[in-house]
Amino acid sequence: MTTRMLIKQLFTTPISLIGIVLISIFILVAIFAPLIAPSPPRSRDPYEMPRDGYSSDPQPPSSEHLFGTTEGQYDIFYGVVWGTRTAFKAGLIVTSATVAIGLLIGTIAAYYGGKLDEVLMRIVEIFMAFPFLLAAITMAAVLQPKLGRGIWAPMVALIVFGWTSYARLIRGDILSIKEREYVQAARIIGASDTRIVLKHILPNAIFPTMVVASMDIGTYVLSFAALSFLGVGVQVGYSDWGQIISFARNWIPVLSKYWFIIVYPGIAITLFVLAWNLVGDAFRDILDPRMRGAR
Repeated sequence: MTTRMLIKQLFTTPISLIGIVLISIFILVAIFAPLIAPSPPRSRDPYEMPRDGYSSDPQPPSSEHLFGTTEGQYDIFYGVVWGTRTAFKAGLIVTSATVAIGLLIGTIAAYYGGKLDEVLMRIVEIFMAFPFLLAAITMAAVLQPKLGRGIWAPMVALIVFGWTSYARLIRGDILSIKEREYVQAARIIGASDTRIVLKHILPNAIFPTMVVASMDIGTYVLSFAALSFLGVGVQVGYSDWGQIISFARNWIPVLSKYWFIIVYPGIAITLFVLAWNLVGDAFRDILDPRMRGAR
């Protein structure tokens, strides 16, 4: 299937169309965030949520604060809007980096095989032996003193422990492709290893990896939010959905009164993850029609 046909089917499949519409809405919110929620005139960082005082009691939605405020009077509407940019940064950067590392390691292991394959796969298994989220929390906590409180420590932690699944996936696909006739023909005519991999192997092995990657964008955003919620992510007051939800921890006994702290950023996370999952699910069905009847 050509890329053009794949894109055409994505835009004509109802499930993926819903996901694409949701993603498009988030993209528009991220692009026009300065217009939807203008940052205060003297703000040094547009991602820092504005405060309306320092009272510890959250305030309900009002005309002045559409989604209400958290404890410390951080504006939730501003945080949800600018948190869209944070979500795209975290999801796209982490997914791109993990896919790139996984493709490199998995391709080298599968193509050259032998002892190199054994060594690289043992390294992959060592990383996979650690529970992903627990390992990321530990790594983020270790990196924070060096990288500071911000988006980089949690993103690096997610990258360090997130590339292994891609390495194993692409390795398995390349092992089934590298012995096919067109690859052997390329070797016979003297094509270099780089040309064989880039022109003949990866284009035919990459699609399953891209399906998983499209779903993992939402998953990494969820993991990033979890790290922020647990206090090893962005600094307090940064526009991040998980960090906003963390303000509700002190109000759990009366959460019915302060529901707005969780509901608005929670809806944003849910729809963002759902959108990427819908696109990835449709992507998988298009590439493997047998999956349609399996659900």
